[in-house]
Amino acid sequence: MVAPFTYAVSPARIVFGAGSVCRLAEMVEAQGCKRALVLSTRPQQQMANEVAGRLGPLAAGVFAEAAMHTPVDVTERAIAAYQDTSADCLIAIGGGSTIGLGKAIAYRNDAPQIVVATTYAGSEVTPILGQTENGVKTTVRHPRILPEVVIYDPDLTLGLPVAMSISSGLNAMAHAVEGLYAQDRNPISSMMAMEGIRALKQSLPTILLRPSDIDARSQALYGSWLCGTVLGAVGMALHHKLCHTLGGSFDLPHAETHAVMLPHSAAYNAKAAAEALAPAADLFGGAIGGGLHTFAASLGAPLTLKDLGMKEADLDRAAELATRAPYWNPRPIEQQAIRALLQAAWEGAPPQ
Repeated sequence: MVAPFTYAVSPARIVFGAGSVCRLAEMVEAQGCKRALVLSTRPQQQMANEVAGRLGPLAAGVFAEAAMHTPVDVTERAIAAYQDTSADCLIAIGGGSTIGLGKAIAYRNDAPQIVVATTYAGSEVTPILGQTENGVKTTVRHPRILPEVVIYDPDLTLGLPVAMSISSGLNAMAHAVEGLYAQDRNPISSMMAMEGIRALKQSLPTILLRPSDIDARSQALYGSWLCGTVLGAVGMALHHKLCHTLGGSFDLPHAETHAVMLPHSAAYNAKAAAEALAPAADLFGGAIGGGLHTFAASLGAPLTLKDLGMKEADLDRAAELATRAPYWNPRPIEQQAIRALLQAAWEGAPPQ
């Protein structure tokens, strides 16, 4: 018997396939818009300029100051640029930093958003915004935050460096692992989570060996879409609280922090959520925490917070911040246990 559940479908339009970026002008016009402000980070400004050039008169300009963890002061500058260029929609091309900026702008002015995802972040299909101000990262969920259109063109991921591909893929996988034991999980979200995890588990080793394998790139992008959709459909727990704390308060890199923390947060919840995690545990050899750690190591992914720049002296404060106003979690959040978890992640010790 299937237990009663509620499943909310995100209304974003998904355009998937090689060459899909060529449909950008069509997507702008489908939103009833005429002037798109193109967003990017500084390293991806050339790609943003090329997109703006192809759009011609549909491009209002380029704003290339997107930054990790969506600083509020950057958002304020971007809104000023949106107004100064008389833009009426946004095109975010890139990964989580650029997508986050577009979502932050839309949250404030309800601008239509079109995302061209070039990493496996997954945030492009969620109504969730994480933003940082005064050294604290907070999250907000609102319908205005969800982009209206997402374009997934695997051709655009061929140049994504292998290291970023791996950490970004593990970041996406973390959304799905937490979705499996979410308080409001349902059969549909769990099915999508497992399909996303399988797709990434199969594709990431191939990308490591053959970065230009378009089939593997397509499968990884498909998996990241599914994992991101899970993130948007159900609530997150300990893992995301830890990563928001480490990123927002200690300025650790987003995807790499998720990659390091995933085995440890999964192991923390392994017994309390054993039934929900069983399918994923089987996929990784029976022990979810150790299996994920072994998988990440086989890909050459970062394994220690120390290597990301985290100071051991800051672990006490991180544990205190992470246990303040905790998210729901299947296992009680205990500061001493979280401090031990952070120590293991700092050292890179396999989770027990």
